[in-house]
Amino acid sequence: MEPSKIEVKGAREHNLRDVTLSIPRGKLVCFTGVSGSGKSSFAFDTLFAEGQRRYVESLSSYARQFLGQLAKPDVDLITGLSPSISIQQKTSGWNPRSTVGTITQIHDYLRVLFARIGRQDCTKCSKPITAQTREQILARIYDLPAESKVLILAPVVRGKKGEHRDLFDDMIRQGYARVRVDGNVVKLAKAPSLSRNIRHDIEVVVDRLAVTNPSRARMAEAVENALRLGDGMLVVHVLDGDGHDILMSSEYACTHCGISLEPPSPQLFSFNSPTGMCLACDGIGTVFDFDPKKLVPDPRKSFLKLAIEPMRTRIGKWRRHIYRGVAESVGFDLKTPWKKLPKKARDALLFGLGDKHLTFEWRWSGGVWRHGGTFDGIIAELRDKHRKAKSNMVRAYYEKYMRKTRCVDCHGARLNRQALSVRIGDKTIEQISALPINEARDFFDGLTLSSLQKKIGEDAIKEIRGRLGFLCDVGLEYLALDRTAPTLSGGESQRIRLASQIGAGLVGVLYILDEPSIGLHARDNERLLKSLCHLRDLGNTVIVVEHDEQTMWMADEIVDFGPGPGVRGGEVVVHGDMAKVTRCKRSVTGRYLRGDEKIEVPTKRRPVTKPAKASKRLRKLSK
Repeated sequence: MEPSKIEVKGAREHNLRDVTLSIPRGKLVCFTGVSGSGKSSFAFDTLFAEGQRRYVESLSSYARQFLGQLAKPDVDLITGLSPSISIQQKTSGWNPRSTVGTITQIHDYLRVLFARIGRQDCTKCSKPITAQTREQILARIYDLPAESKVLILAPVVRGKKGEHRDLFDDMIRQGYARVRVDGNVVKLAKAPSLSRNIRHDIEVVVDRLAVTNPSRARMAEAVENALRLGDGMLVVHVLDGDGHDILMSSEYACTHCGISLEPPSPQLFSFNSPTGMCLACDGIGTVFDFDPKKLVPDPRKSFLKLAIEPMRTRIGKWRRHIYRGVAESVGFDLKTPWKKLPKKARDALLFGLGDKHLTFEWRWSGGVWRHGGTFDGIIAELRDKHRKAKSNMVRAYYEKYMRKTRCVDCHGARLNRQALSVRIGDKTIEQISALPINEARDFFDGLTLSSLQKKIGEDAIKEIRGRLGFLCDVGLEYLALDRTAPTLSGGESQRIRLASQIGAGLVGVLYILDEPSIGLHARDNERLLKSLCHLRDLGNTVIVVEHDEQTMWMADEIVDFGPGPGVRGGEVVVHGDMAKVTRCKRSVTGRYLRGDEKIEVPTKRRPVTKPAKASKRLRKLSK
């Protein structure tokens, strides 16, 4: 039979004085007492440490060589010990890639859900993208009025410049007779000469048919050939009426823009995967880049007088003629003080002019030499110098002018454009992750899906709703799923791990928690206690190291350590229910619960004073 109690004999870890204790399994037990009385030493350094040590000992010798040996706690005997999990107050780490969603695994379920039932929109025109089978394409064609005459066209050129003579010759060799060039159907033998500097649309006429049942086999063959020629796309030109086009695709492509995309996969929605991450910021959402404000400490200087401080050396003749070309293109004077330059001029010097073609003039004694090119900006030059610097001192110099900024490509969303164009309902995965947890739960509770989508996403949605509910139950409904782990407090991290354990649904486990009620409002504390009771009702043993009175009343048993801290503690003063604790005269906790002792509210408060002004140097450092 499974033991009903955890028996501990002779615990002497830290300041514990040969403690012997019997703890009921499957109950909510509260360890309390003054700070330093030994409750954490018993809970974490004895019970949890021994549970971890026994788990490691149960592994193979091969696995143990990677985990190392754990020291046995100073205790004579522990029996009835279950596999133990410690949920302490500590931050979830400093990895900026970890978020509330990844820690709780909600983001994993979101990735699967978006990959399976998400609606992909075009990254350019935002129109829906769908993949169609050959049968669906045929069915759509036969939805046209009977006896409609149609041309089956294969788009081989979409908005490309060139004369395309080789393409026409190749189509003739393959046996095709007609093409449609920029909307006009012509014979391939008499194909017009095209301008090489104008974009053209060219579709090969695969067949001319009437929409009738006897021609279905021929129609299917024409569709197959058109899809092969058009790389998965075809155009059905209806000759009757207004002569409109129907563009269809057998692949994941935008029929309006003519761009093809990979079908969504769970990796597409992961900012830790090269498939889905924003390549500009490597999935972090922020970049360490030059700050325009730091680059110009003295805006009274002109550009030629090194207003941009990290340019360091005097601007020579070659660089000067490049900057002069930029100034002439935008329309400003390089000798104007920086603060008087218009924003357009400052942006041109700092960030460049993109793909705009400029003409630069190099004046010399023999005349003027003109050459063309583009200008990437001073910041691009500084980035290149920082990247190529081999000296730590040089890199440190440039980093004085840099700061963390939100990525301009993904705007902090971490994902690439294709991932951010997939929607469920009216929201992308980034928009759902940015919602407070209670609003995200309301979104999934009110989500309207088709019968097929419900069948596909049922399990994932159930897990997401359950885990969002657990997070709300432990008082974290104000957090967002995209909140990064380094920004969480110790109490928030602890309650997130608690919610994850509730969602895991483990049975027969010993959970040990370290003051989970710290920082919680009384309303949220009640929800936390309900979660702990739910964990207990699943069949687990829950030990809570706590000072909170509400937790003590909710616990099945209380173990009060003391009577004092340090060398004056390390004993079990009283063990039992709340009534037994309140009757114990030796217990400090009991005296406060009875009201014999209390912390008086000060009758006189310190006056509120204005904060002292920081020194000029401190204010400069804070900026």
